[in-house]
Amino acid sequence: MSIITLTTDFGTKDHFVGAVKGTIYSELPNAQIVDISHHIAPFNITETAYILKNAYKAFPEGSIHIIGVDSELNEENKHIALKLDNHYFICADNGLISLLTSEIKPEKIVEINIHNRIETSFPVLDIFVKVACHIARGGTLDVIGKEISEVKKLTELQPLISDDKTSISGNIIYIDNYGNSISNISKKLFQEVGKGRNFEIIANKYVFNKIHSKYSEFVDFSVPKEIHQKVGSRLALFNSANYLEIAIYRSNLNTVGGAVSLLGLNYRDKLTINFI
Repeated sequence: MSIITLTTDFGTKDHFVGAVKGTIYSELPNAQIVDISHHIAPFNITETAYILKNAYKAFPEGSIHIIGVDSELNEENKHIALKLDNHYFICADNGLISLLTSEIKPEKIVEINIHNRIETSFPVLDIFVKVACHIARGGTLDVIGKEISEVKKLTELQPLISDDKTSISGNIIYIDNYGNSISNISKKLFQEVGKGRNFEIIANKYVFNKIHSKYSEFVDFSVPKEIHQKVGSRLALFNSANYLEIAIYRSNLNTVGGAVSLLGLNYRDKLTINFI
């Protein structure tokens, strides 16, 4: 039995998540359901892509990922199912998949066409669950949709490289639970463009000249704790997903604060790397 994951902007206050899980269990009593997140900012495709891109690879091949963000069916928002990197994804064609497929080409994409058989005002419950359970039973994508070759492209928040390769301009695409501000500039892109040159990162009015590999790397643990304690200090690092992150050391939005609150680095804000 395949694992079925759920990634939505439903939150956990309302009945939606429980209803989706209950419907899956009604169809597949032995289903294995895993919550990736239900706290995506409403309709935030970029945030969804960041979380999903860094989570799905940890699951076994053949896992099925239901994505309930901006999923209402309309003329501009078709429903699709696809096989990508030996995983299955069921979602709306709202640009999300283009953010996952920049490095990996889908093996197959279909536009779901079972809507005329199912009346629905809650597509994640009625359509996406039906498709996920079909796949989990060993069904093929051809049965639930017509094959297509292209998905909607979302290029709004992509890093830009200057023509002379002296700078990269990016944006904050995600604020994590600690208040750290995560950009769309990957370590791979930084290395390809920078080629070992010195650099400065400008984020809001703050300048960084070093990128750390972990949060505590800049702490000198050879001196007494009361001297080396740097709670609240700002730093730049490549996080565990290998994206450039602006952080506050041992941040806590309820006490110390985070990069989003102390440095004013919010979703969509710009940051630039200048190579010297």
